[in-house]
Amino acid sequence: MGGRSDLTGLVLGIESSCDETGVALFDGNSGKVVAEALHSQIALHAPYGGVVPELASRDHINYGLRLVDDVLTKSGISETSLQAIAYTQGPGLAGALLVGAQLAASLAFAWDKPLIPVHHMEGHLLSPLLADPAPQFPFVALLVSGGHTQLMRVDGVGRYELLGDTIDDAAGEAFDKSAKLLGLAYPGGPLLAKLAEGGDAAAFAIPRPLLHSGDLNFSFAGLKTAVANEVRHLTGTALPARGAVSMPQPILPLEHPRRADLAASVQAAIVDSLVTKSLRALKQTGLKQIVVAGGVGANVSLRVALTVGAERIGAKVFYPPVALCTDNGAMIAHVGALRLSEATRDYAVNVRPRWALSELLPATAM
Repeated sequence: MGGRSDLTGLVLGIESSCDETGVALFDGNSGKVVAEALHSQIALHAPYGGVVPELASRDHINYGLRLVDDVLTKSGISETSLQAIAYTQGPGLAGALLVGAQLAASLAFAWDKPLIPVHHMEGHLLSPLLADPAPQFPFVALLVSGGHTQLMRVDGVGRYELLGDTIDDAAGEAFDKSAKLLGLAYPGGPLLAKLAEGGDAAAFAIPRPLLHSGDLNFSFAGLKTAVANEVRHLTGTALPARGAVSMPQPILPLEHPRRADLAASVQAAIVDSLVTKSLRALKQTGLKQIVVAGGVGANVSLRVALTVGAERIGAKVFYPPVALCTDNGAMIAHVGALRLSEATRDYAVNVRPRWALSELLPATAM
């Protein structure tokens, strides 16, 4: 792992919260990602229709150290030049988090470097700061990852105010669950978006729960139920009996002529909900900047609709590069650099599968 050793302000980031192993090297002095590597487990979990935690953990073990070596080799930078090692402490799958944390702690101990535990969602939340141009504090953030849909006011690193949250499913879950009903493979969200390109978004009356509630909260569980009922109607499958505990979900055949229309209608309902509440958040806070972070932030329909809507009210939208929307090491290394003053030489492994953003403290001065 040899190479140049004349650089400073370098933080190595390790991400292993779910089904991507990500490693990156971030230069806090230049504000740039020096090198990065990512291994996705999509093919591993696809046969099961979702993430299998035990398989995810084992795969992180297989690839973690390889990616660290790859990043240092590609950058030509020696481990002696690192200022610290950042890792995802939570939230996420406990076993997967443990693999990344143990790898980070082992390397930090062996190389005599301090550790920086990072909140996974803070990594997503601040990833638009890596865009060019980047937003300036304060701003509103729409955080839309697989398991989170939140609106936050962001006044600085660690200075977050929750404006709105989902009361049930997240937007990413709504995409994936609807995709499964349409017979699409895992992960279904991107496939549903692709299928929607050839459909009529007004073909089905898919509900927008809480759209006119007046607050900034979201709800997507009812949307998935509506999609299931539309599929039952299209396939002639009986509705569940009143009071039924469970019933097999119907799947729309791949050859059905209405699949693209239903996909487009589903996407339109989710995007409409996200955009309406986001614009309302801007109006209520009086802020003129909004950032979009998380995997759903890569959705083209969402980007177009939110950008147009923000322009109408004199606001601007910032997105991270598409490659940084999904889980990655760069966002962890970036937050590690922002919180460099909090680095510790406590190498005891401690992960937090459940960890609210509200529990974070503002970053201390560097």
